[in-house]
Amino acid sequence: MNICVFLSAADLDERYTRPAREFAELLGKAGHTLVWGGSDSGLMKVVADGVQEAGGRLLGVSVEFLANKARPGADEMIIAADLAERKKLLLEKADAVVIMVGGTGTLDEATEILELKKHGRTDKPVVLLNTAGFYDGLREQFRRMEAEGFLPRPLAELVFFADEPAGALAYLEEQLAGH
Repeated sequence: MNICVFLSAADLDERYTRPAREFAELLGKAGHTLVWGGSDSGLMKVVADGVQEAGGRLLGVSVEFLANKARPGADEMIIAADLAERKKLLLEKADAVVIMVGGTGTLDEATEILELKKHGRTDKPVVLLNTAGFYDGLREQFRRMEAEGFLPRPLAELVFFADEPAGALAYLEEQLAGH
C-alpha cells in the first residue's frame, strides 16, 4: 500500500518525533511504501529514516525550489514544478493519506484532500494522527462545521481521527482490505 504522509519538515520535540518514528516503523515493517514530500530534514527525515530502516520503500515528491533538500537514496524521487503539482502527484501516487503534525503547508494539504473527499472526487481513506492532542482545536472546528451544516457529508466519512500510530495504520489497512 502506498501511504502518503503530510507532515512538517521542521525539527521538532521528542513528543512529536517519537510517535512519528513509531508510525514509520510500523509502515515499513508491514511492507508499505511511504509517499512523502521528499525532504531529508526535520520530521520528514525522521519518518523516511524509520520506514527505510524497517524495510519499507520511499517514494518522494519534492519541488524545484526545495530540490536541494531532497533525500538522497530514496527508491523513487519526483521533482514537481511547484507546490500545486507536488500536491497533485502526492495524492495520485497514494492509496491512503495520513496527516501528521505540521504547519500551514500541512494544513493546506489536509484541507485539499478533505475537499476532494467532500465532493466525491476521491474515496481514499484519510487519517488525522492527533499526536499529543496537536489537532484538538482543528477537530473541534470540524465538528462545529458538521453540526452547523457546513459539511455535505458526515465528518466520519471524510476523516478518521487517531491518537496513536498503531490505530492509524490499523484503520488504513482495514479500509483498504475492502477495496
